[in-house]
This record gives sequence, C-alpha cells and structure tokens, in this order.
Amino acid sequence: MYQIMRYGVALSVALISLTASASLQDQLDALEPGASFVLPSEPLSPLIIRVPGVSVSCGRETVIDGAGKGNAVEIQAESVTFSGCEVRNWGKDLNQLDAGIFVAREAQGAVVENNRLQGPAFGVWLDATPEVTVRSNHIRGETSLRSQDRGNGIHLFNTTGALIEDNDISQTRDAIYIETANQNTIRGNVMSDLRYGIHYMYSMHNLLENNVTRRTRTGYALMQSKYLKVINNRSENDENYGILMNFITNSQLRNNVVTGVSQGQSAGVVISGAEGKAVFIYNSLYNTFEGNYFGHSNIGIHLTAGSEQNRVFNNAFVENQRQVKYVATRTQSWAEAGKGNYWSDYLGWDRNQDGLGDVPYEPNDNVDRLLWKYPEAKVLMFSPAVDTLRWVQDAFPVVKSAGVSDPHPLMRIPDHLQAEIR
Repeated sequence: MYQIMRYGVALSVALISLTASASLQDQLDALEPGASFVLPSEPLSPLIIRVPGVSVSCGRETVIDGAGKGNAVEIQAESVTFSGCEVRNWGKDLNQLDAGIFVAREAQGAVVENNRLQGPAFGVWLDATPEVTVRSNHIRGETSLRSQDRGNGIHLFNTTGALIEDNDISQTRDAIYIETANQNTIRGNVMSDLRYGIHYMYSMHNLLENNVTRRTRTGYALMQSKYLKVINNRSENDENYGILMNFITNSQLRNNVVTGVSQGQSAGVVISGAEGKAVFIYNSLYNTFEGNYFGHSNIGIHLTAGSEQNRVFNNAFVENQRQVKYVATRTQSWAEAGKGNYWSDYLGWDRNQDGLGDVPYEPNDNVDRLLWKYPEAKVLMFSPAVDTLRWVQDAFPVVKSAGVSDPHPLMRIPDHLQAEIR
C-alpha cells in the first residue's frame, strides 16, 4: 500500500496484478477508488472501467482485442488513468461510434496515455468528456479500408478543457477531429498519411500549437469556427491545402510554416480546384496572419468569397509558383505599422536601406484575373495579345482592377524564419 495525492486528497493505493481467480471484468468492478493495478500479460477481451480514480496499466505482453465489434475499452468513471496498453481490432461501425478507447461523458479528468492502438473505426472517442488528457499515444488506422471508411484517430465531441498532446497518428481518416468542442489545447502531435491532419468544426477558443502534418490531403482544415489560436505548426509536403480556412473569424495564425504543398490526385486524376495551396481562405474575416512562412507550393495564398478585413503582415512568401490568387472586388492592403511581408519575387529596390521596398508589391494583374475567370484563355498566355494587355495596364493604371497590394514589402525574410530558407 502507498499514498498518492489526487485533487488534494491523500488516497491509499493498492498495486494489484489481476489474476484468473475471478473474471477480469469482475475484478475491475470490485476495485476501490484510487487503486492502481496492472492487467495480465496475455490476450484480453474488451473491458469497461467503472470505478473512479483508478489507474490501469498493462503488462509487456498484454493485448486488448476488440474482436471486431464495438469498443475495446470503455472508461465510464472520473479521474481514471489508462496507460501503457496495446489495443487492437475494435469494431468498424462509424455510426455506432466504435472506438479503441471510448471515454464517456462521466469520465471527467480521465488520462489516456502511452497506448498503442490499431483498428478500423475511431481510435479514441471523447464523448463530451470535460478536462480529459490524451497524451503520447501511437494510433494507426486500418489500411485495408478506404480512407473515408476509417474513423478519426482522436475525436473530440462537445469536449471542453481537453489536452491532446504528443500523439503519433497515421493512416486514420482524420488525425484529430474537433466538433463543437471549446477551450481545448491540441499540442505537439505528429500526423501523417491522412485525409486531414486537424479538422475543426463549430468550435471556439481552441489553441493549436507545435503540431506537424506530413503527406496529408489537407494539413489543417479549419471550418465554421471562431477565436482559434494557430501557432508554431508545420505542414510538410501535404497535398491540396496546407491550411484550409472556411468561415473562420477572429482567429490568429502566427509563426506557422507551410512548405511543399502540391496538387493532389485521386486514382491518378487531378483534383479540380486544389492546385496545391499553402493557405486557402474562403469567406473568412477578421483574422490575423503574422510571422508565417508559406513556401515552395503551387500557390502561396488564395482568398475568395469575401475573405476581407484580415491583417496580413511580417509573413514570408517564398518561391511559390504563384504567390497570391485573390478573387474579389476590393483592394486589400497587407501591411501593419508600416511593415508588410517578404516576397521572394519582389523586384523593387530599397534606396534608403531601411529594409522596406520603395515601391509596392502587387502580385496579380488584369491578365491573371482574366485567366482565372476564363481558364481556357491559358492557351494565349505567351501570345502578343497578352503582352499587349500587360503593357496597356502598366501604361494606363486607371484600368487596374482591385487586388492585393503590399505597400511596404520586406527586403529580407523575418529573422525567426531564416532557418526555413532552402
């Protein structure tokens, strides 16, 4: 026997190794609150943890097998810790929310950590569970299923105050799905080979920081949400979109790095409209983009459908095939306090050596907009007619259409992004 402190209360804890003298589930149900025990090192059937405050861990050879049906592990009591277990082969019914580890709404303060999960439906489902921690788990989907038929690695439904950190998630549908879930922290996770790395829907006041996505079809899908803080995340060699924003307002995107986004393909067919955009902003307003690196992608940033009144400054747009695609009718000025952004294709000069270009950077012209509206006109790209149009708009700026303008472009990449130069 020994004591631990839980919420300021000393609990007597018995370290128990379960035996076959009673059924495993009976022994779990008979535990005293605060007990800590180790499951036997052998294959096990699905189990339910109903006693509050217990800590359940696994032996070296323990494998919890869901037998292809329902949940493999259910946590139904508060302050439970479940750690160090291998969980496999739970059910694949997404409508029934089959999960490797199902954390019920009664399980406030549960901790799920250092587990290895592989199975078809959801890895960890948080069912309106407050203040839960999901940390340092290794989660893999079932690759024999189509991506859309798999569950998400970690799914937060109506969850408040969760901490999701340092998980390694691959080959599920989405790595982490946040649905009507507020005031959660998603931090330090590594996600690869997925549909979406992070997927937000109808959520507010969430912090997303220090995560990495690789080889997903969209790194960070931020949708229908407000007051997000997206800080110090990376998107590396994702397809279609590094960061996709759809109806996002009053949010901050700071010091993120998005590189190498390319146009995706499905069964060898190029996906229309997904040209490989580092950032795609659709109908999103009142957001701040500061200190980000958007580089080496087909398009650096694409704005459309009324995505206006956003603050964009001190970012670096580096060697994208097209830096900006802006489809709207109003001019947008991207600078703050007299400083704009770095553009690798800026051809202006800095006569007074103050680090700012002396002429504005304007990435798009009327010819660009003509080609966006009539893609079939691309066959004329290098014709004398197009050259004439470009000459006319330069000679007679009165015909210039609204677009993005950076009045104070930076002459060098911001210091904190220098390491990204390649």
